[in-house]
Amino acid sequence: MQSEKQRIYEQGYAREKNMWIVLAFLSALCLGGYDISKKIALRENKVVDILTLSVLVSSSILLVPLCLSRLCPELMTGTHFYVPQLDTRAHILTLLKSAIVLSSWVFAYVSLKHLPLSIVSPMQATRPMWTLVGALLIFDERLNGWQWTGVALAIGSIFLFSLGKRKQIHQIAHEGEGNRGYYVCLVLAILIGAGSGLYDKYLMRQYDHNAVQVYYTLYQAAMMLVVWAVMHREDLANRRWPQIRWTSAIVLISAFLVVSDNVYMLALRDPASMIAVVSTIRRGGAVIGFAYGLIWLREDEVWPKVACMAGICAGLVCLAMGSV
Repeated sequence: MQSEKQRIYEQGYAREKNMWIVLAFLSALCLGGYDISKKIALRENKVVDILTLSVLVSSSILLVPLCLSRLCPELMTGTHFYVPQLDTRAHILTLLKSAIVLSSWVFAYVSLKHLPLSIVSPMQATRPMWTLVGALLIFDERLNGWQWTGVALAIGSIFLFSLGKRKQIHQIAHEGEGNRGYYVCLVLAILIGAGSGLYDKYLMRQYDHNAVQVYYTLYQAAMMLVVWAVMHREDLANRRWPQIRWTSAIVLISAFLVVSDNVYMLALRDPASMIAVVSTIRRGGAVIGFAYGLIWLREDEVWPKVACMAGICAGLVCLAMGSV
């Protein structure tokens, strides 16, 4: 009887121990919806306007648990939504995170507005490769056979897809500085985003995920308002309100991002979690952007993109099997 109780306890502990894998996949699902919502919102709007509005909406959402945690701490303490206080050092580190994430977003939004989603999404999926290098060097993470296979499949699929784009890349290189600039923005977004993932793991080792998310989003809102005012300084000087086409996709951007970031940070809070694995799974949300670009936007070169999507999915399955 005692051994049976012990077995049930160990099974429950194992399920809880592997919860960071489930959270990583949930984050990936929300990230896919986030990418689609961005693409829709950017159709008839400027990058700076959508980025500012989405951050403001996200801040409004996160202000609710923050205010409740300060005004009614007895109600919020012990719940998943409680936002604890941060010390001065934590606020400085969180402010730095805001600057890193915001710069990555600006570059990503610019590239997304001017490049096909079925190119941006898989290129963004290469971010885990750079995060993996940092995880091995900085956090001394060690992957098992299944995890290495999963990473190799996902990154290898992206590499083979990029080989198939040689003619387009060669053509872009001769089309002028403007077009090349969009690809430069995409590369910068990927590299800065990879560094952001490593920084997240560093922060989650020390501070509460809710507090970090709430305050870095508020800092982002303040920074983005300054950027928005600078970009529209002529309109504001002439008392002209910038033309912004409101769409429900803006709210969806914020909703998907808030949920995705929260469960992502919660996954990293687990001492057993590996940023190399979480980052690769999270970028697997590119599969959703793939499907949307091919089915709804009718983008071309279907079969190479389907093959790449299949490779990414196979890699995610291997990562899941190697992490449970």
